[in-house]
Amino acid sequence: MQQQEYLGQRMYDEIADQLLMEQSGVSIGRIMSTPAITYHHKVFAFYAKKHNKMVFRFGKMFLPTTIPSTGCRPFNPFVNKGPLAGWYEVDYSEKAQWYDLALLSLQNLKKEVDKN
Repeated sequence: MQQQEYLGQRMYDEIADQLLMEQSGVSIGRIMSTPAITYHHKVFAFYAKKHNKMVFRFGKMFLPTTIPSTGCRPFNPFVNKGPLAGWYEVDYSEKAQWYDLALLSLQNLKKEVDKN
């Protein structure tokens, strides 16, 4: 499992680096003591090392069935609480979709931020 965690972290780092180079306004921040990818200081994606998943902010109105990933489900890092509203996790086994999902998450956040 440690090898997969290492590969998951490496894949996340590559995605973060690529978005930093390609997208204006993207930077690295933090969420829950974890490095995260941000747009104008608002987090839209991060790697949950403990769960070996990448987590994306799609918003409260998002329906996981609208994307082809069968493993997209609400992110719930808590033991006694419900999932974080608008946040979804995708397992390492579907890592091939992580970059596209990060772009989708960024596009959703850009619409929200640029509206204000």
